[in-house]
Amino acid sequence: MKKMNHFTPRVVLRRTFLVLLDAAIVAFSFYFALLLRADGAANEEVWWPHNLQILYHHLPWIVAVYLVCFLAGGLYSILWKYAGERDLIRLAGTIAVPTVIVYLVNKTLIHGVLFNSANAMAAVFILLLMGGSRLAWRLFLNHSLGERLRGNTSKDPNRPVMIVGAGEAGGWAINVCKTNTLYGHPVVAVDDDPNKLNQTIHGVPIKGTLEQIPDLCAKYSIHTIIIAIPTLKGSRLNHVIDLCVSTHCAVQILSDPQLVGAGAPQQGAFRELNTADFLSREEVTLDTAKISGYLTGKTVLVTGGGGSIGSELCRQVMRFHPGKLLIFDIYENCAYELQMELQQKYGREVPVTVLIGSIRDKKRLDEVFETYHPTVVFHAAAHKHVPLMEVSPAEAVKNNVLGTKNLLTSASEHGVERLVQLSTDKAVNPTSVMGCTKRLCEMLIQTFAGNTEMKCVAVRFGNVLGSHGSVIPLFESQIKKGGPVTLTDPNIERYFMTIPEAAQLVLQAGALAESGSIYVLDMGEPVKIMDLAEQLIRFYGYEPGVNMEIKIVGLRPGEKLYEELMMDEEQDKMRRTEHNKIFVAPPRNIDLAVFYEQLQDLFAAAAHNDEGVVDQLEKMIPTFTPTRENLKL
Repeated sequence: MKKMNHFTPRVVLRRTFLVLLDAAIVAFSFYFALLLRADGAANEEVWWPHNLQILYHHLPWIVAVYLVCFLAGGLYSILWKYAGERDLIRLAGTIAVPTVIVYLVNKTLIHGVLFNSANAMAAVFILLLMGGSRLAWRLFLNHSLGERLRGNTSKDPNRPVMIVGAGEAGGWAINVCKTNTLYGHPVVAVDDDPNKLNQTIHGVPIKGTLEQIPDLCAKYSIHTIIIAIPTLKGSRLNHVIDLCVSTHCAVQILSDPQLVGAGAPQQGAFRELNTADFLSREEVTLDTAKISGYLTGKTVLVTGGGGSIGSELCRQVMRFHPGKLLIFDIYENCAYELQMELQQKYGREVPVTVLIGSIRDKKRLDEVFETYHPTVVFHAAAHKHVPLMEVSPAEAVKNNVLGTKNLLTSASEHGVERLVQLSTDKAVNPTSVMGCTKRLCEMLIQTFAGNTEMKCVAVRFGNVLGSHGSVIPLFESQIKKGGPVTLTDPNIERYFMTIPEAAQLVLQAGALAESGSIYVLDMGEPVKIMDLAEQLIRFYGYEPGVNMEIKIVGLRPGEKLYEELMMDEEQDKMRRTEHNKIFVAPPRNIDLAVFYEQLQDLFAAAAHNDEGVVDQLEKMIPTFTPTRENLKL
C-alpha cells in the first residue's frame, strides 16, 4: 500500500499520456513501414488493401506486446528530462524485445504473412519517434517558454553558478540546477578538455579551463561553484579546491557521484566541502578476497567499537558479512548509536551485539571470550589525548598497557586466531606518556606473537581526520565563533588520513598478518598545520591575519613538532608489502624476562598513582623525557 502512495494523480496522468502516445507511435510506425515496403505498390488495387487488412488485423496484439514490454522494461519510470546515454540504450533494448517476439510469432504462428523487412523498419521508426518525442519534451522544458509554463521563472540573477566539469556529471548538475532553482542559475562551465572550449552543455557555455576559475568567477559574478568531476582525487582535487576557495564563492561538490545519470534528486544533490576534501588522497584499493577470507562468516570483536576509528572499523567489517560482530566499549551511548545505524542499514536482524565493559577488567574479557568465542579481534580501545595523559599518566598505563595485556592474555587463552592492535606514530621515539604506552603495546604484541599460536600484529598510522578531539574540528569551531584560531607552533607538521581510509588499511593489514610485525601505513606527505589552518579560514570566507587571527600558544606537554612513522633501527629493514600503501617493520628482539619484570614494576606504580609511573616509563623507553606536568599527579 505504501508503494501505491507514490502514484499521484499527476504521475498517473503523465504515464497514461505516455502509454497512449507510444501506442500511437507503434501503430503509425508499422503503417509507415508497410507503406515504404510497398515501394509504389500501394497504388495497385489488390496488393495494398490486402496487406493493409492483414496489418490492421494483427496490429492490436502487436501494440499490446510492445506496451507490455515497455511497462516491464520500466520505461515509464524514467524521468526523461534527465535522460542520458544509458537511458537511450535501455530504450533500444526494450524495443528490441517485442520486435523479436513479433518476428517469431510471424514466422511460427502466422507463417510469414507480415513482412520481416517492415517489422525491422517499424522498430527503427519506433526508436526514432519515441526517443525524439522524449528529447523534444526535454528541450521544451529547458526552454524559457517551458520554464514559464512550469512556474520556474524565479531564477535569481544574484545567484549565478559555475559548473566545474563539462562531462556527464557536469551535464547532470546543470539539469539539477535548472530543475531546482534553490541551487542557483548555471551561467558558465569550465573543463580542461580543449575540444569542449567555447561549446555549450545544456545551453551553458564552456568558457575556460580549471585554472581560469578565479578569472571567470570575477567576470560572471559567480555566487556558487559546483565541482562536478567525480574522478578528481588527491592533489589534483586539492588544487581545484584551492582555486575555488580563493574566489570566496560558496563551493559545493557532488554529494554522491553514483546519482549521476539517474533522476535528479529534489534535494541533497550537492554538499558543502568537508575536511576530507581538503586533504583528499588517492582512493584505497583493497584486496577484498583476502579480507573476506578472514572476516566472512567469522565472529569479530572490536574493542573501543563506539569510538571514531572503532566505529568505522565496524562499518567496514560489516561489508564482508561476518557471522557476528561484537562491539565492545565502556561508553554505551556511541556504541548504541552505532548499533542503531547498522540495524537501519542491514535490518533489525543484523548479527551485531553491543557489549559494555572495560579492557581493564580481565574477568569481563574472559566472560566475553567464553560466551561468544571471537576468532578475530581489532583492538581500538585506548586513551589517546596526549596532553591529558601527561597529567594522568597512571590512568594511561592502566588502560593502554594493562588493558592491552589483559586483552592479549584472554584472547590467547580462548583460541583467537588473529589480533590487530591499532597503534600510532606517537609510539615512534615517544616524547609523551601516551606515546610511551602505545610503544609498550607494540612490544606486548611482539611478545605474544612469539610465544602463542595467535597471530598478533600492530598497525601504526598518524592523525585521523574527523576523529574525536582532532585538530580540524577544533579549528572549525574556533572559526565559527569568530576566532582566534589557536596553533601550538607555526612549524608543526602532522600526517593525516581519513577515517574510512585508516579503517580499510587496518583490515588489509589484518589480512597480511605476519605475526609479530608492525605495519606502517603510507600517510603521504606530512601537512603543515599552519597551511591547513589558513586554508580552512579562507574556506569560511575570512582572510588569515586580516579578519581572522591565528594565535600561537606554544607546544603542549609531550607534543612534538614533527611526528615519525618509523624508528631509526626500523628504517633500513622496513619493506613494502604486497599492498602499495602498507609497509612492515620486522620484529625486534625483546628480553622477555627483563620486559615483564619492568611491566610488573610499572603496573605496581600505576596502582599507587605516584610519580613512579613516569620514572618507570623513562627506564623502559629511553627516548622519553618527562615534562613538568607529569610531576603534578
